[in-house]
Amino acid sequence: MTTLFISDLHLEESRPDITEAFLAFLDEKAAGVEQLYILGDFFEAWIGDDERTPLQEQVAAALRTVNESGTKIFLMHGNRDFLIGEDFCNRAGATLLNDPSVIDLYGTPTLLMHGDSLCTADVEYQKFRANMRNPQWQQMILQRPLKDRQQMARQLREISMAKNQGKEEFIMDVTPGEVIREMEVHGVQRLIHGHTHRPAVHELTASGEPAKRIVLGDWDKNVWWLEVRPGEEPALQKHPL
Repeated sequence: MTTLFISDLHLEESRPDITEAFLAFLDEKAAGVEQLYILGDFFEAWIGDDERTPLQEQVAAALRTVNESGTKIFLMHGNRDFLIGEDFCNRAGATLLNDPSVIDLYGTPTLLMHGDSLCTADVEYQKFRANMRNPQWQQMILQRPLKDRQQMARQLREISMAKNQGKEEFIMDVTPGEVIREMEVHGVQRLIHGHTHRPAVHELTASGEPAKRIVLGDWDKNVWWLEVRPGEEPALQKHPL
């Protein structure tokens, strides 16, 4: 039995190398395993399930094939693709997962998050995130014409890139105290998340006991994934893109 975790692929038409690497990963690693979790920012942008670009359709079909091989697929929203809905998930054979969620991972309660909510030092972003995750706002946006949403996505991306260039590194990383708080609130000693693009395994203490925070890597230069098997320590893996 094997469970795989990935995040932050940022799939987009301008990076066919990442798409090719993902399709190869599905064939070589994911097909036939027990579970595959995709913890957010799967796509660089998502403006509604009605867009249905060739890339989106290709990815949905590939995921469906993996699901039909017996692999359960779970998808969590990220800060780039929080408008992914049930229609896409149905086409892909995937189940939407709440952020945060606690799962029983071979006997170990494990907290799964995208990770952006842990970056509480970035106050401006947290306000923006709260607005973007408001169901009423999302419904209003999804009712707008597709071309309007495409333009809005381009503008938001440009604004985000410009603002991030001026931010100090610590602001865009997780707040240690928030990590501990979330783990203690959910009663877990293991957290898996993405978002920060800082892949690592961190040893820490939560509720007075040893704990681990496992950060998944982004797919800009390397293919990153986490392998978990019963009775073994989770293994963070990578190979060049």
